[in-house]
Amino acid sequence: MLDARARARFTRNRSAVVGTAIVAALVLFALLGPVVARHGPLESDFVHGVAPDHMPVGPSALFPLGADRIFRDVFARLAAAGRISLLIAVSATLIASVIGAAVGVVAGYYEGRRFAGVVSVDGILMRFVDVMLAFPFLLLVMAIGAALDRTSVVTIFVVLGVTGWLGIARVLRAKTMQVRSLDYVVASRALGQSAARVMLRHVLPNVAGPLVVSATVLVAQMIVADSVLSYLGVGIAPPTPTWGRMLFEGQDYYLAAPWLVAAPAVVILLAVWGFNMLGEGLRDALDPHEG
Repeated sequence: MLDARARARFTRNRSAVVGTAIVAALVLFALLGPVVARHGPLESDFVHGVAPDHMPVGPSALFPLGADRIFRDVFARLAAAGRISLLIAVSATLIASVIGAAVGVVAGYYEGRRFAGVVSVDGILMRFVDVMLAFPFLLLVMAIGAALDRTSVVTIFVVLGVTGWLGIARVLRAKTMQVRSLDYVVASRALGQSAARVMLRHVLPNVAGPLVVSATVLVAQMIVADSVLSYLGVGIAPPTPTWGRMLFEGQDYYLAAPWLVAAPAVVILLAVWGFNMLGEGLRDALDPHEG
């Protein structure tokens, strides 16, 4: 994906390097945190997790980030929640990328063409995208989540994926309209290659860069969406830990036990910041004239 010049631009971009480091650190934390934690994410320690005033203990050797309101290890829960949040965000982004790429490339390739003199594929697809974009993304996701009787990891990332592809579709439509006028694409069409073959072999590889950039930034949006769903109680049900649910559970203790709010809030902030900076770095590396 990145040639030598693109890699050089990427490594010279301080924000891109910082974003990559943050994302890598979060992935390692999510993978290794539950392994090195002294307690399980669902395990309450009524011996060491209780302070003399009967409140949860603060950060200590046994509880690196303190204990929560029922004396569970915040560090272990935060890491376990990271696995779930990152899995949901990445899976939802993959679904959204596939749908968005398909719609965007088809719409861009057929832009301006009418079938039987009446029907425009691009017009139909883009009008649908415009209608969907008229609904705020988080509001739409919350409405769908609230309508579901039972939510799971699969349910959440499917809902996010099938509602989060609209921005990718618009970006790839614009890029496809540029690529389809290139000489070798025009030549392929003139040689009689089918539209599907031209789109798959010539158009899609040339819009892969913007697709990767858009998908990287979309991961951050999916993390926020998943956290909002959990915070509002329409995400994954407790006791399974999620960053949004941990934020909700700690809000009543923000004065007595501020680490209950600070820990998930900081992790969500770092995740969003890291993926956004990584996406911007990829954009600048792949297309230095854009942005």
